[in-house]
Amino acid sequence: MSVHILEINITGNSRNELRRKVIDQFFQEEAGTGRGDKTSRYTYYVEKLQDGNRIYLTRPAYLKKGFDFLIHIEGKTFLTGKDFPKHDDIFEDLKAKKKGDPVSYRQLHKAMTEVYNCREPEEVLKDFGDLSFKSGFSVELILKTLKWFFIEQDIRDWNYSGRGMFKSGLDMIARE
Repeated sequence: MSVHILEINITGNSRNELRRKVIDQFFQEEAGTGRGDKTSRYTYYVEKLQDGNRIYLTRPAYLKKGFDFLIHIEGKTFLTGKDFPKHDDIFEDLKAKKKGDPVSYRQLHKAMTEVYNCREPEEVLKDFGDLSFKSGFSVELILKTLKWFFIEQDIRDWNYSGRGMFKSGLDMIARE
């Protein structure tokens, strides 16, 4: 089995630029020669959190094809009992944040919209860095994870809504 571990830094000012850079990185992968031990596997460390844990991508994503990937977060366990979040993990956390502090949640929604618009989470955190909630995921974890959910959606559903479908879920929570 061929296992590759890489640290990459992907930034961009548009959906297309981010998508292209990630796909270009994936094009550099060595092709596998079959299933099981003949599969080439990749781990990409893409973000570092202030607590020292990292966000990383793995390929191939199980039960998926093409350029799809899983997003993992070291040191976190999600609803599935695994270290990779699903959209519902984020949605449930955001609903709890909104219920606990609707005023701060409006600010968080603005910050998430900035990431949706391809602004780097590190830059967004400079403007919203004092934003915090009593429970749930940190604002940093949310914004950095959203960046990769948006990119994943843009790659997988480019010819449809891409990141727009996930963003509509975020907007629905804000309107509720």
